[in-house]
Amino acid sequence: MRDILGTIISIAIAACFAWAGSQGGPTLFGYPALIFIVAIGFLIHWLIFLPSFLLKTEKFYDITGTVAYLAMIGFAVYTVGSGPDALTLRTQIVATMVIFWALRLGLFLLIRILQVGEDKRFQVAKTSFAKFLMFFSISGLWVFLTTANALTLILNNTDLEGDIYFIIGSLIWIMGISFEVIADEQKRKFRENDSNHGKFITTGLWSISRHPNYFGEILIWIGMAIISFPALNGWQYTTLISPIFVTLLLTRVSGVNLLEKSADKKWGNLETYQSYKSKTALLIPFTK
Repeated sequence: MRDILGTIISIAIAACFAWAGSQGGPTLFGYPALIFIVAIGFLIHWLIFLPSFLLKTEKFYDITGTVAYLAMIGFAVYTVGSGPDALTLRTQIVATMVIFWALRLGLFLLIRILQVGEDKRFQVAKTSFAKFLMFFSISGLWVFLTTANALTLILNNTDLEGDIYFIIGSLIWIMGISFEVIADEQKRKFRENDSNHGKFITTGLWSISRHPNYFGEILIWIGMAIISFPALNGWQYTTLISPIFVTLLLTRVSGVNLLEKSADKKWGNLETYQSYKSKTALLIPFTK
């Protein structure tokens, strides 16, 4: 019952924010576009959930989010118009940013799960229809809330080229994607070296933050929120939940806190790890 309730709550939260973000926005096939688009996102998750459950595999979980991201951005762009003259420069850049981010992260996660072979988070969940469905539904909510203000900006298609919000937001976004890509690549190369098996990384960006990839991810959506801010109006400002949601998710739910517990369990008895932990910022570089 709890798992079914989790799915219902995920849908309800997404519906509320979609309704708020759709106020004053365009329609698609006679429905408020943002509500239609979030429905597409959930439908994609549920369609891929079915074979995933039947095969008892979590290998499609992360790539499902990527497919949903791309489909939702695609439908948003379709709603505004497919011709190059139909989209403002701001809209084109934001759509490109999200597509690049989604493809890069989705392929990275897919390759990682194929190499690792199993995601321990799903050992129990994938054997239960209701629980596994809840995981996919929460992912649907995750995908929408992460991109809510980007989607709203695209649908508004506001022509605000060169304003200070766009410049500052873009710079923060570029810094964030750079941190994320470089940190992931540094860790990938570290793990590929057999001599590092069972060790923790302390080099590169990992020497100034214990979770530089998550720091970059948070910067990405802060930058996106700043870019979108002047293009929003009325109830649409509720979609600025995106960077808040991402930050809470990565620091309180499924990111930093879980990895810190895992690291403490693996290396907590090592003086080298304790020294690294005491000298290196948890998330924001050069801070304690």
